[in-house]
Amino acid sequence: MVDFKMKLSYGIGALGKDYACAIIYIFLMYYLTDILGLVPAFVGTLFLVARLWDAINDPMMGMIVDNTRSRWGKFRPWILIGTILNAVVLIAMFFKPHGLEGKMLYVYISIAYILWGMTYTVMDIPFWSMIPALSNDKKEREKIAVVPRIFASLAWLSIGSFGLPVIGLLGNGNEGKGFSLLALGIAIFFIIASLLTVVNVKEQIVSDQKAPKVNLKDTFKLIFKNDQLVALIGTVLMYNLVVQISGGVAIYYFKYVVGKESLFSVFTGFSGVAEITALMAFPFLSTKIGRQKVFFLACSLPIVGFGLLCLAGYLAPENALLVAICGIVAKLGSGLSLGISTVMLADVVDYGEYKFGSRNESVIFSVQTLLVKSASAVGGWLIGVGLTLVGYVANVQQSASAITGIRSLMIVFPMLLSAIGYIIYKKYYKLNDEYYDEIIEELAHTRKEVA
Repeated sequence: MVDFKMKLSYGIGALGKDYACAIIYIFLMYYLTDILGLVPAFVGTLFLVARLWDAINDPMMGMIVDNTRSRWGKFRPWILIGTILNAVVLIAMFFKPHGLEGKMLYVYISIAYILWGMTYTVMDIPFWSMIPALSNDKKEREKIAVVPRIFASLAWLSIGSFGLPVIGLLGNGNEGKGFSLLALGIAIFFIIASLLTVVNVKEQIVSDQKAPKVNLKDTFKLIFKNDQLVALIGTVLMYNLVVQISGGVAIYYFKYVVGKESLFSVFTGFSGVAEITALMAFPFLSTKIGRQKVFFLACSLPIVGFGLLCLAGYLAPENALLVAICGIVAKLGSGLSLGISTVMLADVVDYGEYKFGSRNESVIFSVQTLLVKSASAVGGWLIGVGLTLVGYVANVQQSASAITGIRSLMIVFPMLLSAIGYIIYKKYYKLNDEYYDEIIEELAHTRKEVA
C-alpha cells in the first residue's frame, strides 16, 4: 500500500518537472520568434530534428534504466541526475549570452534545445516508470497515477494562467529578462521537488530478474511486437498532438486572431482547472462507467470544446465567458486522457509480461516520453512552418491568410486528431474489463509458481 507521504512526494516531483516542461511547451516557440526574433520555420524544423534524435535516445534510456541496479533502486538515481542536468540546460535556454546574434544565436539555441530534450529524458522516463513498481492492484494504480498527473496539471495551469503576468512583473516590462528569471526560479524548484521524490518514493515491487540485455534494434522489436503498446502509441500520439498544437498556437490565436492577448490567460486558466477536475474524477468515472466510456468522453469533449471556440470566434470573439467555457469543455477531455493513458501504459507492462515473460517498465514508459516530445516536435514544426507559409510576421497586424492559418491550427487540427485517436482506440486496443482481469489472474498464478 502506498501511503499519503509517498503519494504527495510523487506529486510534488511531478509539479517540479512539469513546471520545467510547461515553460518549454507553452512559451518556447513564442520566446524564440517574438523575443529573440528567430524565423518560425527554423524553430519548427529544430523541434522536429531534435525529436528524431529522441526516437533513438528515449528507448535507449529506457533500456539503461531497466538494467540499473543500486541501493536506491533502478529509477531514483536517474531521476536525480536528470533533474540536475535538465535544470542547468533550462536556465541556459532562457539566458541569452550578451552580444550573441545572427548565426551563432541559432547555433546556441539549437544545441541548448537538443540538450534540453536529452536531459529531460534522463529523468522523465524513470519518473513515470515507477508506477507499475508501486502497486500490482488495478484500482490502487489508478489512484496512484492520478496524483502526479494532478500536480503536473497544476504546473501547466499556473504557467498557462500566470506565466505572462509573472514574466511581465519579473522583467518590469522586459519580457526577455522576465523569461530568464522565471526559468531560474523553476529550475531551483525543480531540483528541490525531485529531491523529495527521490527520498520518499520507493519501489514496492522489486524484481530480482534483470531485464535481458538488448541492443537498440532489439528494443524497437520489443516495442513493436507488443500489439497493445502499438495501439496505445497511436491513440496517445493523437491526444498529445491535440495538446501540443492547441497549446503552442493559443498565444498566437488570442494575440493576433482574437486581438485580446489577456484572453490567453482566461482560456488556459479555466481549461487547467477543468483538466485537474477531470483527473480527480477519473478513478470514480472509471469505476462507475468503465474505461471504454471514459475514453469516449476523453476524445469527444475536445471536439465539442474546439467546435464551440470556432463559433465563439465568429460570434463573440472577445467574450471571456465563452472563451472560458470552451477551454473547460476541451480540457475536461484532456484531463480524462491524461489519467487513462497513464494507467493504460501500466496495463501494457502487464500485458508484455503475460505475452513475452518480460515487464520492461522503463522501455515501455519511454514511449510516453517519446510521444510527448514527438507530438511537441510535429506540433511545433506545423506551427512554425505553417506560420511562415501563411505570411506571419511577429508583432504586427496579421494578414487574412495568417489569421486563417492560425485559426485552423488552433481549432481544425485538434478536432480531427481527437476523432482519429478514438477510432484507433476503438479498433485496436483490447485491454479492457474481463480480458485484462484474466491477464492479472494468470500473472498472479505464474508468480506464485515461480516463488
